[in-house]
This record gives sequence, structure tokens and C-alpha cells, in this order.
Amino acid sequence: MHIGIDSFVSTVTDPDTGRVVSPEDRVADLLEEVERADQVGLDSFGIGEHHRREYYDSAPSILLAAAAARTSRIRLNSAVTVLSADDPVRVFQQFATLDLVSRGRVEMVVGRGSFTEAFPLFGLALEDYDSLFAEKLDLLLQIRDSTAVHWSGKHRAPLTGQEVYPRPLQEQLPIWLGVGGTPESFVRAGVLGLPLMVAIIGGEPRRFRPLIDLYREAGKRAGHSPGQLKVGLHCFGFVGDTDRQAADDFYPGWAEQFTKIGRERGFPPPNRMQFDATTGPTGAYFIGAPETVAAKIVAVSEALDGIDRFSLQMTNMRLAHHNLLHGIELLGTEVAPAVRVSVG
Repeated sequence: MHIGIDSFVSTVTDPDTGRVVSPEDRVADLLEEVERADQVGLDSFGIGEHHRREYYDSAPSILLAAAAARTSRIRLNSAVTVLSADDPVRVFQQFATLDLVSRGRVEMVVGRGSFTEAFPLFGLALEDYDSLFAEKLDLLLQIRDSTAVHWSGKHRAPLTGQEVYPRPLQEQLPIWLGVGGTPESFVRAGVLGLPLMVAIIGGEPRRFRPLIDLYREAGKRAGHSPGQLKVGLHCFGFVGDTDRQAADDFYPGWAEQFTKIGRERGFPPPNRMQFDATTGPTGAYFIGAPETVAAKIVAVSEALDGIDRFSLQMTNMRLAHHNLLHGIELLGTEVAPAVRVSVG
């Protein structure tokens, strides 16, 4: 199984000093995190895209390019590229260039994102949420598959044979479809034959089995081979020396983040009881000692009839940098080997 890390590059308040880490230091810390992931044998590192005050990842391709220059083997990906709010031509050019910089180590995970700030920021109508994504995904795939593109749509000027450069080093730039919980999104990925990245932020992962089965069935009916229909999971998590230490380190930042989100969306503030339930054996979060996290990944893979990729979202607004580096090391040196022994 391919095991990696995703980061949302959030602001961080150092729990030891109470000091908010400066933007330049936070970006420096991020690059050190990618280097450590590369050194300890993890398969990938992804960087998200947000257009909010508390995140520094509005330009993920630039951060990934800096990471490419400091690593040698780890694959680098977006997590996710908010395609609805961008131009597919520019997105392809940026990631094709990044593929050249990294010597063929780049992948894209494209989606619609979980926040809506990008729509007013770029002059887009929120009611076009789905049609923007569907149309731009179609164009992006055509650009990937052909240098000269003939295409027309509702939300962008047509292309009448213009050629899009540069082309990536890889023969075909890998594009995953990032989805939440709507059946239509799973079916879309299956029909297109795109690998699927499922973002699980709540509930029980095993409950996604019917949706993943729907994806596989849609892909089979569209004529795609089982080997083409890969499934990945993106989940919150953290690895510590013990279950208690991992949970105690992760909870303060988690509570801060979800209190803010809850205030925006009309949800009640979270509490430690909810957090502990979600980190339990059947919950959505993968938080604990290496053996706990490894066993949970294996159990979830079996419940979902096999997954190909697992990405742990370890960003936390109140987690010390040295603790995050240690968590990355434990994920690479202890969790990943144990999972691979069990599931390959």
C-alpha cells in the first residue's frame, strides 16, 4: 500500500511558547516536513489549497516546487487542487512544469474543496458549483491527453486547436478525483476511469463501502479495468509514542479548528468526548501509537475491500514542529512497514 502525508499548511501556535509561528517560518517548517517524509521512506506528500487567513497554501504548486528541489524520491501531489476556481490550462501548465522540476514525481488530486471562499474571490457564482467543476475537469483531461485541444463550454472561452505546453516528463500526468460523500461524485470518477481519493472527515470509514462499490461498478460498466480503478483515503491523524500522548498532542489544535468551522456553519463546539470517540477503533481519525494506527489502516482496508493509497492529514494548529517531525518519522519507519507486511 502507498502511504503518505497531506498538509494544509495551517497557521500554528507553538504550544510550548504560545507564539504564533511566522508565515516564513511555517513555510520553512513545511519544507522540513517534506524532507523528513522523503528520508523515512513515505511514498507521497500532498499540499492542499485554501484561500483563508489561517492557511498558507493558496499556491500549492509553488510550495511543491520548493519541496521537489529538496527531495529525491517521494511523490508530490496536490490535496486538492480546487479546479472549479481555476483555469485548467494554467493548472496543467503549472503541474507539467512541476513534473519537469521533480523529474517525474508529480500527481494531481482535483476536487471542489470543502470551503467556498474561492468563488467570490475569483468572481464565480456559487450556484455554478457543480457545472464549473464538471466542465473544467473535462477540459483538464483533454489537455492531459492531447497537446492540441478542440473544446468548448459554458464557463470559458473555447479552444480551437491551440497547443498547451510544456508537456510533463511522465507519459500521462496522474490525476486523481477527490470526493466527499455524494454518490454522483463516486460515479463520475468511475465513469471517467480516474483513481479515487476519498476525504473522510467524520463518521465510520467502513460506511463508505457502498459508495466505493458504486465507483467500482460504474468504472466496470464504463469498460475500465479493475487495476485502473484505484482507491485512496485522506484522513485526519497523528502518530505518537503512545495512544494517550498522540491524542493529547492533537486535540487542542483539532478543537480550535473545528470550533471555528462550527461557528461559521452553525454547529455546536466540539468536545473531548467526541474527539475520543472519533479516534476509537471504528472512528474516522487515525490517531495513536504506531501499532494502533497500523492496525486501523489494515482493518479499514479490509472493510473497504482493499485500498491502494492512504494519506494522513497531520496538520494541526497547536502541534509543536518537533512533535510533527517525530510523528512523520514514526509513520514512515514503523506504521508503513507494518501495513505493507499485512496488505502489501
